[in-house]
Amino acid sequence: MATHTLDFERPLLEIERQIEELKKMGGAGGDGASRSSDLAPLEKQLAELRAEIYRKLTPMQRVQVARHPKRPYPLDYIRLVFTDFVELHGDRLFGDDPAIVGGWARLDGQTVMIIGTQKGRDTKENLRRNFGMAHPEGYRKALRLMQLAEKFHSPVLTLIDIAGAHPGLGAEERGQAGAIARNLIEMAALRTPLIATVTGEGGSGGALAIGMADRVLMLENSVYSVISPEGCAAILWKDATQKERAAEALKLTAQDQLTLGVIDEIIPEPTGGAHADAEAAAEILAEALKRHLRELMKLRTAKLLKRREEKYLSIGAFTEK
Repeated sequence: MATHTLDFERPLLEIERQIEELKKMGGAGGDGASRSSDLAPLEKQLAELRAEIYRKLTPMQRVQVARHPKRPYPLDYIRLVFTDFVELHGDRLFGDDPAIVGGWARLDGQTVMIIGTQKGRDTKENLRRNFGMAHPEGYRKALRLMQLAEKFHSPVLTLIDIAGAHPGLGAEERGQAGAIARNLIEMAALRTPLIATVTGEGGSGGALAIGMADRVLMLENSVYSVISPEGCAAILWKDATQKERAAEALKLTAQDQLTLGVIDEIIPEPTGGAHADAEAAAEILAEALKRHLRELMKLRTAKLLKRREEKYLSIGAFTEK
């Protein structure tokens, strides 16, 4: 049974409870064939109901799934998708930021530089990683690794799951806005393929700082937005309880972002979200990354940069009066 149930998943709890009881009774002896015949219809009902619920999620419910504490984080995907990972540390200026992890790895035999924003699983780990909110030294470390990859003609893959860059005084004193801006400038001209994937939350400049890429992908239940729904509601309506209204207006879901031309592909998740089956989610992500990487590696540098420029110039629409 799920250890962390979202409010819209509550209809699943009773069926899960019945399945658990039947499994316990079967393990304690009795008619195994009878237990199995009772179990199959319940498991089918559970799967169908879960699929139906996840098919009709509202934007705010997608936000809840993107924030699920059991959802795979970048280090989980690095473990499941990549091999030979060697983590690199430090920005060579101030220090190391554990909220951003990165280093060399291999994807299907291809050497890549993998960079991701990392949250913690418990309070201790979250404090160490600053709840996944990066400081400027984290973004400078990310840029250093991208430039290292460029030097060796290796592609850069980024995994994004961040509520936003750290807004504290120390981060501002050390040049948070400048670090994000510098990353955007340098990534626009990086002479090697870039693939960015939003795996959970893609929040504001904190996500953009490692999100400018030749291909931008989103997992089905991830979100990408300039601000959180709660923050948006507090600013626009002075009422954080208007978060459902804000989530709808922000157009933050993967389908919204695809329609708007901000991203290039939605990566499907297992039924019930990536947190329901991390290994299956990682396998689907791996196939998408390999496919896009094969396509980008065929391009000459000049064409790669030209396409990147055209991609970002084509985003958005305007009218003249």
